[in-house]
Amino acid sequence: MQQTTKKNWREKIHTVIAEADTPAGKAFDIVLLVLILFSIVLVMLESVAEVNALYHDYFYLGEWIITIFFSIEYVLRVISIKKPTAYIFSFYGIIDFLSTIPLYLSFFIVGTNALLAIRALRLLRVFRILKITRYIGEGNKLARALKDSRPKILVFLFAVLILSVIAGTLMYLVEGPEHGFKSIPISIYWCIVTLTTVGFGDIAPVTAAGQFIAAVIMILGYGIIAVPTGIVTSEMAKPKDKSGPEDAHYVHTNTQTCHNCGAKNHQDSAKYCHKCGNKL
Repeated sequence: MQQTTKKNWREKIHTVIAEADTPAGKAFDIVLLVLILFSIVLVMLESVAEVNALYHDYFYLGEWIITIFFSIEYVLRVISIKKPTAYIFSFYGIIDFLSTIPLYLSFFIVGTNALLAIRALRLLRVFRILKITRYIGEGNKLARALKDSRPKILVFLFAVLILSVIAGTLMYLVEGPEHGFKSIPISIYWCIVTLTTVGFGDIAPVTAAGQFIAAVIMILGYGIIAVPTGIVTSEMAKPKDKSGPEDAHYVHTNTQTCHNCGAKNHQDSAKYCHKCGNKL
């Protein structure tokens, strides 16, 4: 009987803090997002010397109140799931932990409280509250296209690196140290900056030959920028013979999270976890 009560207690906590399908869960997430925004504003205001001089004590108190709330929330998330490591080492688990510890670390390392800005990443939970998880399916397709494009993009980047080394070495020979190209690494740096159309302007060719080479590199830069986009686009346009099981979970999903393994993206009609088979 005691075990059943404990199980129900854990499940109730999990429903509130890990799901947004219930009024209590939605209210909790809204409060959480408000506190995250408030915390980020505090960190930004604290970085303004004039404002911090006037309200430092209030900022410090507010940060501690929010940090304590987040610490309690983190502990509840850990104890409300049967497999705590599934949450602790997940993306959100790591972000939650990193956004909680900076103020504690400030006792040992000065200035770490500025890392509280990491809490901005926690705003990603707004997707659950606004019920726009349907768009994650499109994001999943983009992620798969990027993964499929990885070999081609790596080969392309390697070719660009070789081109930068050759062009940088050539510019070093043409311009020389007297024009700012003091070494081959610096010349390669200039080539990469020019090739990517960033153009800091800290180094510029002076000779006619150097300016001609720079012009060629600039023109190549426009084409090089378009290549990765074309590679990813072609992968996205390719018809898939069969969709993976993960695609089905993004069609009509809810915010229900398995309290056993922490898996998300379950279909609205799902009664069991698609990952561990545990009853939802």
